[in-house]
Amino acid sequence: MTSDAITTGPVAKAHRVAVSYTLNGDAVSCEVEARTLLVHHLREERNLTGTHVGCDTSQCGACAVHIDGRAVKSCTVLAAQVHGRDVTTIEGVRGPEPGCLHPVQEALGRKHGLQCGFCTPGIVMTALNLLESGEALTTEQAQHGLTGNICRCTGYQNIVEALVEVSESKKGATND
Repeated sequence: MTSDAITTGPVAKAHRVAVSYTLNGDAVSCEVEARTLLVHHLREERNLTGTHVGCDTSQCGACAVHIDGRAVKSCTVLAAQVHGRDVTTIEGVRGPEPGCLHPVQEALGRKHGLQCGFCTPGIVMTALNLLESGEALTTEQAQHGLTGNICRCTGYQNIVEALVEVSESKKGATND
């Protein structure tokens, strides 16, 4: 077989599928390659680059997004699998008023719970799930809840302190 046979043979076209879903509150309808991971679809086709590609092995958590309100590593989900679902990225996380950061983001800044910031979007998305019960988190609960997120800069202590602080303030707000 010559090299010409390899380069001139039929080229398989990628199978494309229609997908409709909600992204950060907006309806999206598009076609995606069936093999496209959600993380790549969000970054390359939707231009939402806050969702980071960290390890491509689902270990680091930098690509965490919410699908139907649950934190999921978007490197483990095909874009076609979000058909009919609700997807929220870090760009869709809002504070209590327009233009304001979410309390988790504010606490991470106040407690110095970030340095390079690469892991921060995934940590925020994971933290939102940890905090949704409204119960105060212990240090151990916050540490355990973040086990799927790798941060190479901070040592986690300030991240954990920020989450505990936010959970305590949420609990205080619900007791008033």
